[in-house]
Amino acid sequence: MKPVKVGLLGLGTVGTGVVRIVEGHQEELQRQVGTPIVIERILVNNKEKRRNITIDPEKLTENVEDILNDASIDIIIEVMGGIEPVKDYIMEALAKGKHVVTANKDLMALHGTEVLEQAAKHGCDVLYEASVAGGIPIIRTLTEGFSADRITKIMGIVNGTTNYILTKMSQEGAVYDDVLKEAQALGYAEADPTSDVEGLDAARKMTILGRLGFGVNVELADVAVKGISKVTKEDIAYGKKLGYEMKLLGIAECEEDGIDLSVQPVMVKTSHPLASVNGVYNAVYVYGQAVGETMFYGPGAGELPTATSIVADLVSVVKDLRLGVNGKYMVAPYKEKKLRSDAEAASKYFILLDVADKAGVLARITQSFAKHEVSLESVLQHPNPLNLNAEIIIITHSANRAGMKNVLADFAELDVVNKIRSVYRVEG
Repeated sequence: MKPVKVGLLGLGTVGTGVVRIVEGHQEELQRQVGTPIVIERILVNNKEKRRNITIDPEKLTENVEDILNDASIDIIIEVMGGIEPVKDYIMEALAKGKHVVTANKDLMALHGTEVLEQAAKHGCDVLYEASVAGGIPIIRTLTEGFSADRITKIMGIVNGTTNYILTKMSQEGAVYDDVLKEAQALGYAEADPTSDVEGLDAARKMTILGRLGFGVNVELADVAVKGISKVTKEDIAYGKKLGYEMKLLGIAECEEDGIDLSVQPVMVKTSHPLASVNGVYNAVYVYGQAVGETMFYGPGAGELPTATSIVADLVSVVKDLRLGVNGKYMVAPYKEKKLRSDAEAASKYFILLDVADKAGVLARITQSFAKHEVSLESVLQHPNPLNLNAEIIIITHSANRAGMKNVLADFAELDVVNKIRSVYRVEG
């Protein structure tokens, strides 16, 4: 049997995992695809670097053209990350008729439509399961498992770093800065954690999920983003007392009036399955009109979980090769994009106010809610010995975003409101 040859771009943590699985699981892979799969060449920065895996040095190259110009290589696996020069490599590979498997969320979020158009033009597959939620097969689930259903909402924990930080803050009462330093020491957070903690990493993933789930050409700019750097241990403590856990959620909703996408810290009811997803784990909750509510849970990163998703995509490409159907079933965005306005997008809210401790304050606050047609689920005044003023916690019923913005604008002008301490969306 003629082997299928693969070019691997990158030999970091995930690339090493790919080599381990492909070389260590040859019997299982051949049973699935009916032919050997061989990693023919590997692009590295430094061929002389010591590695924790044994590689034939003849397979290593520092010149990407050795791989792109090798006519015997059928498939490119890209695990380098970043946009440039990776985008150029992938576009050239597709132009030469090579199929692509990538874990690159940045590339697929920002240039996914362009890459897929190039693939369709040249009859190639582009699969990118590992770009979202590591070892969770969520992309395949959306494109295949829900192909007969209409997805109305995708909501998930898609960044392990922020989930680790919020879990530690919740379980240990720790402050954000201390937990961030610990996460950096453990390797869960980068030296510059901005992409994770400010929600940018999650926003890229939600761009991909929204595009696939709704058949709309969602762009990164369509996702409203708020990170966790301003979340306090007091916010989390108050939430817990009211039966909520704080999670950074990516939320994509699709109704008749349009779509709405966001990444933000959310108070999640403890009875909701996402509330119990802790540590560096990821989970994605999908609502389908026919199937109802489903959840997919697992490790969101790491050498072998991510590599497992990549090799699963590799198997799919090889099966297509054997059947001669590469590039035949790729579904491009086909619906017109319509974003919900502030008047159309609605949710429940948690609000923490620092107010003057005197008679009539609550009446003036509730008048503002009534004025803007925002109804209240609960209002609590909580004693705080560290605060000489009063603290009021409000949970609203579902309210549109425009109404809430008007309420908060009123609060900023009220002399009895000293400070709007926190505002969070509520789910569950």
